[in-house]
Amino acid sequence: METPGAVPSSELIRGRAQSPLGIAGAISHIPLMILSAIPRDQLDKALARFMAKLVDPFSREVFRRIRATSADRAVGAAAERDRQTALSLAHSLGMAVYPEGAECAFNWDGRALDGATEAYVILHEAAHFVLAPSERRRLVDFGLGPGPDTRDREAAARAAVLAPLAREGDEAAASLLGIIWEAKLGQPALASFLDQNWLEGLERSAHSHFAAVVGKLRRRGLLDLKSPAVFDRAATNRTG
Repeated sequence: METPGAVPSSELIRGRAQSPLGIAGAISHIPLMILSAIPRDQLDKALARFMAKLVDPFSREVFRRIRATSADRAVGAAAERDRQTALSLAHSLGMAVYPEGAECAFNWDGRALDGATEAYVILHEAAHFVLAPSERRRLVDFGLGPGPDTRDREAAARAAVLAPLAREGDEAAASLLGIIWEAKLGQPALASFLDQNWLEGLERSAHSHFAAVVGKLRRRGLLDLKSPAVFDRAATNRTG
């Protein structure tokens, strides 16, 4: 059984994403497919069932903000605006970004971010940066290891420091934090929520897993009660 919101090792966001910006060769850290696709005419009912299972008011508010966004990816000029906004957030966190046209073997090589990809991928990488202790920020792909489409697999494998279970937890936290930032920025967070399989196990554990990850982010000081997508900037420099 797949854990909702977690990225199975065979589907880590290291594959090439479908690019609404027309960016060739963009490497993604996000699942390449929805494991159990929900027909669009059934989506509202599915989202309502998910909300009804959430008991914690804070988790309900976080999900409400995600649900209020679009389930469709931005395209064209809107996608580019979102990308620039995501890059601004990455810069604000202290992430260096490679200039346009630079050849990048990784989304994050321990020094700088490949900005030639979609907004949701940039926000996901920024979330990994925030979550990672300082020593992992200096590693290729934050020490998570290679995925199916990592170009320099040997370098990524040498840099890997997390065991599979810890990597799954890190991916789930980065996934949800990036989605929450999308919602805060008015970007299609619901599209990412669906693409990244947060409704997988809807009738079983999806809601409890979501609430657990929200709780983890909140304990890290990365979410605020009044504005769930606002992070404590001091938390970005903590070591755990």
